[in-house]
Amino acid sequence: MAKGKPVEAEVSARRAKLIRLRREGVRYDDPRILNLGYSDSGAARKDVIRALERNRAEEAAEVGVYRQQENERLDTLLEAVWNKATTPSPVFDREHEIVSHEIDLKAVDTVLKLMDRRAKLNGLDMPVRAELSGPDGGPMQLGPVSETELELLMSLGRSAAQRQGDAEEEADGDADEG
Repeated sequence: MAKGKPVEAEVSARRAKLIRLRREGVRYDDPRILNLGYSDSGAARKDVIRALERNRAEEAAEVGVYRQQENERLDTLLEAVWNKATTPSPVFDREHEIVSHEIDLKAVDTVLKLMDRRAKLNGLDMPVRAELSGPDGGPMQLGPVSETELELLMSLGRSAAQRQGDAEEEADGDADEG
C-alpha cells in the first residue's frame, strides 16, 4: 500500500526520535516513547525492528551493487590477460627462430590472483577450520585461564594449522614434480 511522501517523512521522523530515545536507554513503555504516537510498547518495539530491517535491506542492496561492480571490473581484467595465460606464444632464439611455445607465467599468476580475489569477494572459499585438542586427541580441558595463557593456546592452534598448510603445499609440490 502506497503512503504519501508526507506520511513517509512523518514515520521516518518518529522512528528517528524513537531510536534516539532507545539509544539513551529509555524503556519502550516510557511516556516519552508512547507520546510519539505509539499505542503501546509492543508497537514501538515493532517499529524499531522495522527500522532496523529497512536499514539492513538498504545495506544489503548497496553491498550487492558494490559486489556486482567489482565482479564486472574483475571480468574486464581477466579478459585482458586470459589469452596470454592460456595460449602458448612462440619463444624465439637469437636468430629469431621459433624454439618452442610457452604460456606467459606472469599472466597465469595474474589470472590466479584475480580468481582468488573473486572467490573472496563472493565468499566462494570454504573457511579454514582449526581445532584444538587435548592429550591423545581428546577434548581439551580448560579451567580459568589468564589472557596470556589463552593467547598462547590460540597461537599453538595457528601454528598447527600453518604446519598442516605447509605440509599440504609440500605434498602438492611433490605431486607436481612426480
